[in-house]
Amino acid sequence: MATSPPSPCIPLPNHTRLQISPQNYILRRPGNGPVRPFRGLRSINLFKGNSGEKNPGRCNAWEERVSGGAAEAINAVKDDQFVHFFREAWPYFQAHRGSTFVVLISAELVDSPYLDTILMDISLLHGLGIKFVIVPGTHVEIDKLVSERGSEPKYVGRYRITDSDSLKAAMDAAGRIRIMIEAKLSPGPSLCNIRRHGDNRRWHDGVGVVGGNFLAAKRRGVVEGIDYGSTGEVKKIDVARIRERLDQDSIVILSNLGYSSSGEVLNCNTYEVATACALALGAEKLICIIDGPILDEHGRLIQFLTLQDADLLIRNRAKQSEIAANYVEAVGQEDLTCVGHNNDFNGMVLQQNRTGLIDTHDHNGFTGTTVPSQKGNSFSHRYSPTFQNGVGFDHGNGLWSSEQGFAIGGQERLSRLNGYLSELAAAAFVCRGGVQRVHLLDGTIAGVLLKELFQRDGVGTMVASDLYEGTRMAKVTDFSTIRQLLQPLEESGTLVRRTDEELLEALDSFIVVEREGHIIACAALFPFYDEKCGEVAAIAVSPDCRGQGQGDKLLDYIEKKASSLGLQMLFLLTTRTADWFVRRGFSECSIESIPAERRKKINLSRRSKYYMKRLLPDMSGFRFDSIFAS
Repeated sequence: MATSPPSPCIPLPNHTRLQISPQNYILRRPGNGPVRPFRGLRSINLFKGNSGEKNPGRCNAWEERVSGGAAEAINAVKDDQFVHFFREAWPYFQAHRGSTFVVLISAELVDSPYLDTILMDISLLHGLGIKFVIVPGTHVEIDKLVSERGSEPKYVGRYRITDSDSLKAAMDAAGRIRIMIEAKLSPGPSLCNIRRHGDNRRWHDGVGVVGGNFLAAKRRGVVEGIDYGSTGEVKKIDVARIRERLDQDSIVILSNLGYSSSGEVLNCNTYEVATACALALGAEKLICIIDGPILDEHGRLIQFLTLQDADLLIRNRAKQSEIAANYVEAVGQEDLTCVGHNNDFNGMVLQQNRTGLIDTHDHNGFTGTTVPSQKGNSFSHRYSPTFQNGVGFDHGNGLWSSEQGFAIGGQERLSRLNGYLSELAAAAFVCRGGVQRVHLLDGTIAGVLLKELFQRDGVGTMVASDLYEGTRMAKVTDFSTIRQLLQPLEESGTLVRRTDEELLEALDSFIVVEREGHIIACAALFPFYDEKCGEVAAIAVSPDCRGQGQGDKLLDYIEKKASSLGLQMLFLLTTRTADWFVRRGFSECSIESIPAERRKKINLSRRSKYYMKRLLPDMSGFRFDSIFAS
């Protein structure tokens, strides 16, 4: 595959976003610790003394001679990388600004040296305009305090039995952890390197951190003869007051301690609180920072799972995992093939194309109550569950599930007998409720938040509910609908005319997006294997579905498909849509750059412009034999 200049935005092979099918996928912890990422030029020790250690002081004459050339070259490369990173990160700055992320920090990391850098990066991202709700884990600290006070922690299933001693420990732990996080976030960024830009009183303002009684809870009570004492379940999240604090530019800390309507303090499950909060807020992301990576049976990082695959994986383990069985009970017995969303569109309009060839809107979700699902070559309609804060899920059968969030914990999670399956179940639960992205990140990797959010393929495991929803290869039965999409564009001269015979012959190269049984968009990829390039053609979106990001979805799919075929370049011919493609990384080229076989068929009288784009190696791990099979 083609390569690009060195950049901290380009992940290395050991962080390939690998996706494994549910049939051969296992969740396991690393035997020898996580694979560490490349640290960049700063990790290279250029100058060593006789002892082999870095020279922290003055250089000797030899070192000075080396530094005169090599050090200058190294600095130049670092400067180029710095500039290149910011330019590559620009789209991510725009995409994430104003978004709400709920971040769960696992209890194993809260009382570890890794917490400082995690909070430092949260503070940095908050300064870039991202809104954060932090939910810190407490069970490790609670267990420690309970043991120190002469008692034993007690769990039944996913929940702790919270007696009076455990409740006191939970209150002590929550208070200490909150104060510690507030203290670490308060300073804000370092000022030592920015004074050359002048003085500004805003530099001296710390990061605003707030907490409060945002969590309404109820007693879990007596379940199957077990009295859970002061253990609580999430009743409702105070969305309005959390939003008010976020809009005031504060980071919100949401404790796992909830408050009942009778004024009691109740100890709730941290994951239940975090998942309920993400659902209630309609957060763009739930980020779970855990104490290790999610690996397959070969020790490779799993970087991506569709919601469909995650759901199937969990269901396949329902007999061996109590938490997996709880997931199936919470979301319903029927397995999931494709899930829709009830989120409003939050994307920003970038450009309106008058021709109707493509739309140029980013989107953060789909709307509606029925969505298509694909099994083989057929589609059916499924009801998309609706989440209502304080009520639960409406599954469309007249019954509401009372689950506000998804609790994980107890001996199954503590023992890690099933690896990180419990965290995956929580991720799938949230995705089903409308949060489109859940990231499971190894918090022992330095800068893991930045590497996940500002690199194309990230370094963690992502579960996504809406990626390429309804996208598949075209079939013969799609011929008439594709013809209807292309015809007005051919008549306007935007697209080259194709006869029915030509379209039918090219049908195997077409990709379509289907929603509720109707084809709403199409595009084509024509590969030229000898030249290792492919032609993008015939991107068209139904007039009723413009403004929903379908053009971007199709182009992104085509790029990943092309990379999976070993192609290194994409090219296209256009007369009226050049600006849209330039915005997405295409550059104008000469006709000589087009494969000779294709040049013979170009209608020169159309005076089309030619554009090409070099593809980066696709490390997403997305499988094109999964939900995209024709």
